[in-house]
Amino acid sequence: MSTTDEAPAAVAAGTGIADPAPLGLAAFALTTFLLSAVNAGWAKNTSGADWLGYALAYGGLCQLLAGMWEFRNRNVFGATAFSTYGGFWIGLGLWAILAHAAPGTKDVGWILLAFAIFNTYMLIFSTQLNMAVFGVFLTLELTEIFLFIGILGGASGMVKAGGVIGIITAFVAWYTSAAGVINGMKGKQVLPVGSPLFNLGA
Repeated sequence: MSTTDEAPAAVAAGTGIADPAPLGLAAFALTTFLLSAVNAGWAKNTSGADWLGYALAYGGLCQLLAGMWEFRNRNVFGATAFSTYGGFWIGLGLWAILAHAAPGTKDVGWILLAFAIFNTYMLIFSTQLNMAVFGVFLTLELTEIFLFIGILGGASGMVKAGGVIGIITAFVAWYTSAAGVINGMKGKQVLPVGSPLFNLGA
């Protein structure tokens, strides 16, 4: 989640480490895709728990690590976003294991409502970055809203819609991750990420 509208550097300036944002975005994307396929009703021939291990190991741990590296890069937005959603996936995975429950229960509705509140101000602040990152937070916001309304209201159609939007969210995050990888490798913008929508500090 680079703070510029250009390509993130292969090695973040002054830190000596590579940009962790593409890893964090990829981890978020894959785990979101797996759970969203279940919510959308697309994964009918699976156990419905294929997302769980990856929530802990990839969407959780790898994204949390990306957040920690963003702290070293002095990127407060990336550090907050990746660490929070890494914690989200670890927490959701632990909840599923400890509660022996599926993601469609009302507990998850309240969890998603809480994260939608967090995501709202991150969505607003993402307008300062680029269109690709904004797209991730916009589609994620819609996913969380559809899911918590559907789960708390017992509306299966809303949950399925939230699952479909979640799949879209995953592909937007994958694109943003891919852009970070190739743009960082080449040191120039190969895959476009767009300009910031607004400049609140102007």
